[in-house]
Amino acid sequence: MAGDRYGLLIIDSGTALFRTDYLGQGKLYERQMHLAQFLRQLTLMAEEFGIAVMITNQVASSPDGLNFGQESTKPIGGNIIAHASTTRLRLRKGRGANRICQIFDSPSLPEKEANFLLGEAGVQ
Repeated sequence: MAGDRYGLLIIDSGTALFRTDYLGQGKLYERQMHLAQFLRQLTLMAEEFGIAVMITNQVASSPDGLNFGQESTKPIGGNIIAHASTTRLRLRKGRGANRICQIFDSPSLPEKEANFLLGEAGVQ
């Protein structure tokens, strides 16, 4: 395995462990500092090994999104996650098996949406 070349590292629920290990507002500073260190290590790995890093993240309900037409969720992790990310995507359900992927923060790509379908044949 050491001789194999990999190009993608996927971290599922990147903030989940930090949220469970550092509960409450009193631990917010410590949690955000450890999260920042974790994200910095991922950045260094990406640069050293020439790989892409993809982090899935949790979202929370946003009181601002209760107005019609606004997004009703926001990513967990605040500015720490936002500043450590190059391109951020939002995935959400459409009708039936349809899904929507939205680019909502990228230095090189316009905000745009793409529809795709999850079926028995995979992603279409």
